[in-house]
Amino acid sequence: MNTKEHQHGHYQELWALTHGQRLRYGGAIAAMFVGIGFTYAMPLIVKWCIDGIMAGEFAGLSGFPPLEGHHAYVYLVGAALAVVVCTAIGGLLTYLRSRWAAVASQHIIRRVRDRLYTHLEHLPTRFHDTSETGDLIQRCSSDVETIRTFLAGQIIQIGRTLLMVLTVAPVLFWMDFKLALVSLSLMPLLFFFAFQFFNRVKDLFQKRDEAEAAMSAQLQENLTGIRVVRAFARQAHEIDEFADKNRAFRDQDQKLNVVMAFYWTLSDILSMLQMGLVLVAGAYWLMAGDIGVGTLFAFYTYVGMVIWPIRHLGRVLQDVGKAMVSLGRLNHILAETEESFDEPEPSHPIAGDIRIRDLSFAFEPGKDVLKHIDLNISEGETLAILGPPGSGKSALIQVLMRLYDYDRGSITVGGTELRELPRKSVRAAMGVVLQEPFLYSRSIRDNLRVGRDGATDEELLAAASEAAVADSISSFRNGMQSMVGERGVTLSGGQRQRLALARALVRDPAVLIMDDSLSAVDTGTEKRILEALRARKGRATTIVIAHRLSSINDADRIIVMDDGHIVQSGPHSKLIDEDGPYRRLCQLQSSLESSLKRDLESSKEPTRV
Repeated sequence: MNTKEHQHGHYQELWALTHGQRLRYGGAIAAMFVGIGFTYAMPLIVKWCIDGIMAGEFAGLSGFPPLEGHHAYVYLVGAALAVVVCTAIGGLLTYLRSRWAAVASQHIIRRVRDRLYTHLEHLPTRFHDTSETGDLIQRCSSDVETIRTFLAGQIIQIGRTLLMVLTVAPVLFWMDFKLALVSLSLMPLLFFFAFQFFNRVKDLFQKRDEAEAAMSAQLQENLTGIRVVRAFARQAHEIDEFADKNRAFRDQDQKLNVVMAFYWTLSDILSMLQMGLVLVAGAYWLMAGDIGVGTLFAFYTYVGMVIWPIRHLGRVLQDVGKAMVSLGRLNHILAETEESFDEPEPSHPIAGDIRIRDLSFAFEPGKDVLKHIDLNISEGETLAILGPPGSGKSALIQVLMRLYDYDRGSITVGGTELRELPRKSVRAAMGVVLQEPFLYSRSIRDNLRVGRDGATDEELLAAASEAAVADSISSFRNGMQSMVGERGVTLSGGQRQRLALARALVRDPAVLIMDDSLSAVDTGTEKRILEALRARKGRATTIVIAHRLSSINDADRIIVMDDGHIVQSGPHSKLIDEDGPYRRLCQLQSSLESSLKRDLESSKEPTRV
């Protein structure tokens, strides 16, 4: 698509955005049109007064008596009152114009924000994997606000400028043809430079916004990981990284400011030159007797009223350029295909019986992370998955949850192909506890209800008891109403993990997934969580990804994965007798535990003198 077609597409999108608010915009345009009429009436009233006084009667108006005695006072007071009335009506119409445009823009932007947020919530995991959070936040805030500013004022301002020029030109030619030509002589140049400026700054705004987005992403990422930064004493490094991003943003902003300064300087010169031409030519024809003083005043006033909006048109078009860039950045998100949630609901509840046949999957073409997987998981079974990093454990879980769709092989859940089951129903049937559980900065009750909206306090407490976190909740001053800090920082690691488990248990899932969620907790917390899982064994199909052997001793079956393949499968009693990675891992962990135990015992022995 070429540049003109691209711009045309943006204008069509802006027009589509105004749907439902075009009546308000129509009212704003009508108020603007009538208001300009009253604004233009004032110089004419003053012109007639001046020329009337100079000629001894109201010039150009027949039927008025000469300006003698009290007649002059009456006419002047009447003209002054007319100017006041025109000003008041013009001000009222300006208020209505601004109000209607502002209300319309707020309604439009509210709709845009809702649409954008809803769209982001429904975009596939693959999109979020490749997007920077800081950049998305800027698009949803700064870019949306730029479009609102344009819709609230600039779109009306463009129409006002064009309408003023088209309206004043006939009036000027009606008053004096020669002076009208002089008065309008430099305005085409101002229009030309304004549009040239518009075309130049669009690309500069694009680059500046990209530099600002990179800086915002750096800031967001750094603040999110501030504890890691401090733990590794990397403040100086991160400050330098941010300074580089800040410098790049400064450089792009400086380039934009140079172009803007050039335009404002040039437009100021042309504007003042136009005003000077009117004054010089008008004074010459005034002394020659071709025009009156009132006519010169009216010309000078009209040119001043029009020339500055034309000059300001460059600023308005600058904001148009920003709005076009912002709209393009929003459309980049909105053009992404959403996950489909229109699939029909299954005719029966999703069960925990899972059959996988010859499954292969890749995040990127040609780089399979799962290779020819064959696996049966019976309903109510507890399956443990072991394997080194990158072996495909988490990828298998993500495919089972339909966070990513597969296109090679088959997965059936309860006898139905997984691809044919609606995503919403699949995820509702699964409870997931991640290695680093995300908790909202809300109350404990609200965090637990993420598992199931509308759950009663009794159900929440039951799930908390199963997850061995009820005692911790009751120890808090406000119980369920206690607030959790951002990302759960006010809780210990074990409390966060058990709260995440309770959140998963609230929905009473058919499939419970523990995605390496015990590797970061202490042995005491691990023991309490495993006791909770042991107590509900058989109620749900449970899949546990783990590295600690203590986490999987009670599993019905263990599979070991390596490089996307299942290399071993069976219960602990079988695998420990086979020569393979499972037995080597058991021996290694046993050796480490024995060595640690000896070191602890030796440290307790009394020192001999």
